[in-house]
Amino acid sequence: MKNDIETGKAGLPVLRLRRGKEESLDRFHPWVFSGALVRMPQDGDGIDEGDLVTVAASDGRIIGTGHFQIGSIAVRMLSFDADETIDEAFYASRIADAFRMRRALGLPSEATTAFRLVHGEGDFLPGLVVDVYGHTAVVQAHSPGMHFARNIIARALVALPEAGIRNVYYKSETTLPYKAHLDPQNDYIIGSYDGDTALENGLTFHVDWLRGQKTGFFVDQRDNRELLRRYSRGRRVLNMFCYTGGFSVYALAGGAQSVASVDSSAKAISLTDANVALNFPEGAPHTSHAEDAFKFLDAMEDGAYDLILLDPPAFAKHRSALRNALQGYRRLNARAFAKIAPGGILFTFSCSQAVSREQFRLAVFSAAASTGRRVRILHQLTQPADHPVNIYHPEGEYLKGLVLYVE
Repeated sequence: MKNDIETGKAGLPVLRLRRGKEESLDRFHPWVFSGALVRMPQDGDGIDEGDLVTVAASDGRIIGTGHFQIGSIAVRMLSFDADETIDEAFYASRIADAFRMRRALGLPSEATTAFRLVHGEGDFLPGLVVDVYGHTAVVQAHSPGMHFARNIIARALVALPEAGIRNVYYKSETTLPYKAHLDPQNDYIIGSYDGDTALENGLTFHVDWLRGQKTGFFVDQRDNRELLRRYSRGRRVLNMFCYTGGFSVYALAGGAQSVASVDSSAKAISLTDANVALNFPEGAPHTSHAEDAFKFLDAMEDGAYDLILLDPPAFAKHRSALRNALQGYRRLNARAFAKIAPGGILFTFSCSQAVSREQFRLAVFSAAASTGRRVRILHQLTQPADHPVNIYHPEGEYLKGLVLYVE
């Protein structure tokens, strides 16, 4: 069978770029798109999804090494050093570097044991996410290459000095490309279940990494939840799309007059109620509602709440859905602007990577203009420092938020 794929250093297959397509890689952008390759590997070439490949410029210059996969992103670059070997020591070194940065941020601490240890491209390990909850690390692979490296990654995590990781749970059934036919099984790679609570800024939360969304908890809103706590005293707070009730617990801890939590999922509402009870066993001024967010906003009285939080799931996971997503953000925020009490505070977010910061702002501004309310920006928010953005990969800045004062 004909095979014109070159073989390079360490026996790795070489994928050659079209002329001029090396420019982004020379600026250390970690993705190689399929259209940039002279030829995508075919059946019979001896290259499978998740294999390590060498990437070369059109003139044969070696650019680096990465994981191959079928799709628009054909290679996720692991190293731009032509002489670096991708082995167990490589993963251990990268994970140790990531933990060293978290230690510089003061994580973990006596008050916070829930944090992100590896943030994909932001930690130069594209396709890998690791969140830590106490003694358990939850690993998610977003590429076949990281799936095949999962056992190496698990060993590196439990070997970290001072991290205190005893258990590694692998949870990638919903994050790996289905066309890769990998059939991943969510399960413990190392250790076992030994509790499901973690601390965040002194508050305690149940984390359902077995059945919950993502890794079980949205650690990317930690700093923004703390900011909301500061604004909550004496206010009537509405937390839309509450999921596990993180913002609700913070609002109650901040002295809110009342807090209402809304989510269309009855399971999410039960998680919210459990987290409220965990932190306020004597009771709290909290109500929960398993209802559609738009219907709830339409039905509620004008001025019933003077702090509203909008943290919806991603309206656009791909650019093809961008137009509908922006319309969704406009409609949602317009309802909140129309209903919030005078002098109210609106926290509003987008976690859609396909939506830029400017596009999100324009959608929110259009919503404000449609209601005629006078609105001022108090804060512009993003993800916390344990979700770093690789300076060469601006797409990694996915979380956008605004805190607005509405007259």
